[in-house]
Amino acid sequence: MSLEQGVLAAQSDVVARAVVDSVIPMFPAVSPDGRTVVHTARPLAVADRPASVLWAVPADGGAPPRQLTDGTTWIGAPRWAPDSASVFFTTAGQLHRVRLAADGGPDGPAEALTTWPGGIENHLPLADGRTVALIAAGEPDEAEDGGDDVMVWTERTGPEPSARLRLLDLDSGAVRTVDAFGDRHVVEVAERPDGGMLAVLSWDCAEEDPGALTARLHLVETAAGAVHDLGPAGHAARCPVWWRAEDGWHLAHLATTPPGLVGSPAVLDRAVPADPGHQAPPEARDLTAGTTVCPRELLQVQDGPPLAVFADGLDTALFRLDPGERRFCRLHTRPGIVHALTASRTGETVAVLAGTAYEPKNVHAGPPDGPLTRISDTRPELRDIPWGSQERLSYKASDGLALDGLLLLPPGRTRADGPFPMITIAHGGPYGRYTDEWQFHIDLPPGQLFATAGYAVFLPNPRGGEGRGHAFAATAVDGAVGGAEWTDITEGIDLLVAQGVADPDRLGIGGWSHGGYLAAWAVTQTDRFKAAIVGAGISDWGMLGATGEQGPVVESAGSGSIGWEGPGPHLHDRVSPISYVSRIRTPVLILHGEEDTNVPVSQGRFLHRALRHHGVPHEFAVYPGEGHGISGRGHLLDLLRRSLAWYDRWLTPQP
Repeated sequence: MSLEQGVLAAQSDVVARAVVDSVIPMFPAVSPDGRTVVHTARPLAVADRPASVLWAVPADGGAPPRQLTDGTTWIGAPRWAPDSASVFFTTAGQLHRVRLAADGGPDGPAEALTTWPGGIENHLPLADGRTVALIAAGEPDEAEDGGDDVMVWTERTGPEPSARLRLLDLDSGAVRTVDAFGDRHVVEVAERPDGGMLAVLSWDCAEEDPGALTARLHLVETAAGAVHDLGPAGHAARCPVWWRAEDGWHLAHLATTPPGLVGSPAVLDRAVPADPGHQAPPEARDLTAGTTVCPRELLQVQDGPPLAVFADGLDTALFRLDPGERRFCRLHTRPGIVHALTASRTGETVAVLAGTAYEPKNVHAGPPDGPLTRISDTRPELRDIPWGSQERLSYKASDGLALDGLLLLPPGRTRADGPFPMITIAHGGPYGRYTDEWQFHIDLPPGQLFATAGYAVFLPNPRGGEGRGHAFAATAVDGAVGGAEWTDITEGIDLLVAQGVADPDRLGIGGWSHGGYLAAWAVTQTDRFKAAIVGAGISDWGMLGATGEQGPVVESAGSGSIGWEGPGPHLHDRVSPISYVSRIRTPVLILHGEEDTNVPVSQGRFLHRALRHHGVPHEFAVYPGEGHGISGRGHLLDLLRRSLAWYDRWLTPQP
């Protein structure tokens, strides 16, 4: 390693430690009166005992934040009481409440409100101020079985118990269960803004496969306990919201655009029958049909129409539903990512998590049409780091489809200093995207880590991803993974080589999850890459359908087939990297969490065994106790250092 390379490696290690040891904000929530925002903050690296702090800050940022909890336990998503005087949250699996004093600080320590055996999964304070809707599994009279750890599945159920809807009376502490759902698993609940019925999303069972395929919407009359079924809600249904139109109450939610299982979510809306017990469930209407943006979040506003977050290319926008036109209207657009939208009762004050190209996400608040002002500052130390420059890219695929992405260059360098060794990092999903935000994602090989080490970094947004409408997103179906989405990436690389930015003899490829699949696919298709990193990637689509948590029906929507469809040949084998491992000549680093349920570690192990059989230089690093994302401090630092060392080894000329 040259002196310059050693200096860059040392600088990058300082950057890695600074990021891993930083604190990230989570779960903003605006008070109903719009005056205060609470949020949690936790270390990016999760310790053996995860912990976070609940903070309160004026929505206008006019006073310093106040600490509401002691930071010794994990704090779940906070929710305000209707009177804006207290905040409910879960910690240690139980519901707690902290009351706020006039100065914005805590009015005494937080009090525990439940001792539910199975823990509280979610909660919603109701408009009457006396009741909290709980989603919780288990029963208070269940006996402890001690050593009974046998897991049993049937044709309908699995070992994970279904969560049920409960109603907590704050005065008495009594918990009443709404029994009418039977064995169905309750996922989400939303209360009609006037304090009327509850809307409930449920699955057939608690497991994602087949639960997410079986979502249904229900109406609950809380006083009588009556439940009315509104019918199927669609694949991956979420975010139910109420809103009022001239013809009465409506209920909207997000679900994958029907009829397929691949593509952008849609906002599906239906008028709620005035007498749901005697009127047929209405047909749902797609309020986002034909749009070239993609809904990400849908938020109920108590005294107005819903707000929504839409992905728009490299940017993100806030929209509001026009009740008369039944369409969403743009309010405000920000570069990069915006998420975790929350609003006051009137919708006149919102808060989100947002950042810039050179600053990580913080809590921002203001009117929904902007401007939004930063009101938290959890990582000020990262401002002192010289980050690589970030450029927005636009180009066209060979079939004329408009594409975008990002190019990162080393700090203080320009295109004129090229060509650079260049690393291409494919995003996950495939329904993911890169936005014009700070590019140090721990769940991907982080672009800024490599830029600070002297590399150019290409972050492409191929077809199949988010931000350009459903038609753009719904392309990686029926065995099309690894097809046009891959050539979209290679054509971007070719462009940067032709422009003198990338050195064609020093190209690397990498990615995590579906991005890891594309990295593995890449080195079976070409020898142009001198090094590859396959992070939690798919090597065998058939095996993923058999073992991954999303199940064979969802996975086959992209890969094209399921192993139980006869002896083959199967489409999924044609798009599985494992089928072509004998072609690989590129050195490969495989990274995987041992407890990954999304893409099980067997995917990495199979690729490792195949590479070892064929004598391909590679490493296979498994992180014990980690899932689909790596979170432990030591593991994170190892992942970052190991990734950079791998590219340095194969892309940087040695003396």
